[in-house]
Amino acid sequence: MVNKKEFLLESIIKAYIEHLEPIGSTQLKTMYDITYSPATIRGYFKKLGDEGYLAQEHVSSGRTPTTEALKQYWISKLNFKIGGVNLKALEYLTSKIGLTVFAKNQTTDTLQNIINVEGKYMLLEFTTFPVTIKYSDALYRFLSDMIGFEISHIINISKQVGAVEIYEKVNRVLQSRDFNIYNVKEFLRLALNYNFADHDINNFLTGRILDQFKEGLYFDELLPPEYMGACYNCMIDGNETKIFVVGELSKDYEYFFNKITLV
Repeated sequence: MVNKKEFLLESIIKAYIEHLEPIGSTQLKTMYDITYSPATIRGYFKKLGDEGYLAQEHVSSGRTPTTEALKQYWISKLNFKIGGVNLKALEYLTSKIGLTVFAKNQTTDTLQNIINVEGKYMLLEFTTFPVTIKYSDALYRFLSDMIGFEISHIINISKQVGAVEIYEKVNRVLQSRDFNIYNVKEFLRLALNYNFADHDINNFLTGRILDQFKEGLYFDELLPPEYMGACYNCMIDGNETKIFVVGELSKDYEYFFNKITLV
């Protein structure tokens, strides 16, 4: 048997996400051809308001879903896995809907070989790219011991021991190759409006923020109350990629994910 209250709450949330304006009982009935009378709908609106799921600015105005209602709605709707993602659709829809997507390639490179170029340079050959740095006997011995190491380990060790050139060059390649932001201006608007700390902005813009997340939804422990983030692992252009989608709770995430996911 259909739970009228849950059905009407989901209906008004859908209507609000579509129109971004308060929704009245008669309007909701017409939009979804609901069989309940406007009086019955208003009665349930009252109950949902008392429970903290709907808000009403004025006695005569329609209702809007509260932040808590939108959170619960997306928790119930976005509990799926993603396979392949259409990058062109993702790029287009982030701007159209008003979202920001942070995407980081999860493919793991390892150090395959080191070539001494006439005692002046060293060519570090990773699985998918090379890096050239100045030669020194100490660095050559240091790196020779790390052949077969994953790139993340090499970056961390280089930083710890002060091998600045290795750390900076390898990290720079990874940033330019493996990390992208789609619709960055929307994130910058959010960061400025809510006065994000410089450290937090930098974590987002460099992609380090993705290293902190597992798949799932993130709310006001990370973002302002009216916003959410959705983290998923997926495939983009044949690469294992982690994406973090950030935007207001009122954005149509269900439409977004349906349109970017490859069938």
